[in-house]
Amino acid sequence: MIGLRPTMVSFGATAAIVTSMGLIIGFGAAGIARPTIIAGLLVVGLADNLTDSLSIHIYQEAERLEPRAAFRATLGNFATRLLISLSFVVLVLASSSASILATSVAWGLVLLAALTWLVARHREADVFPELCKHLGMAALVIAASHAIGTLINTYLQ
Repeated sequence: MIGLRPTMVSFGATAAIVTSMGLIIGFGAAGIARPTIIAGLLVVGLADNLTDSLSIHIYQEAERLEPRAAFRATLGNFATRLLISLSFVVLVLASSSASILATSVAWGLVLLAALTWLVARHREADVFPELCKHLGMAALVIAASHAIGTLINTYLQ
């Protein structure tokens, strides 16, 4: 049996972390209520996750990956993304309204840094430049999500 490898979970983990942070920040800036944020996280954690998992699986089939390996990778992606999305749901439920945004960003950055460290170690790459790239991209997503939420709150309320 093949053990858990970064390649089996890296796509799902990254998507769940960055999407969840973006959704929480964007909805928060738009003044969206906690139940709607949770609903958004669950929809993304299930519907978008299923779509991505199916897309990955079909891609792997097109690349003629051995069927059991394709299934394991698809299942690993789905489970990882679902668990991380659910961790953000728990965080939103457990946080005070005033701290949801900061807590979510902190949790997401810790998870992304840990994933980056694992992948860099697996690749035998220097961790610091990888952290800079990955956290920089997450910062762009956070900034764009905040800007979108702010525009919606300003012009559509």
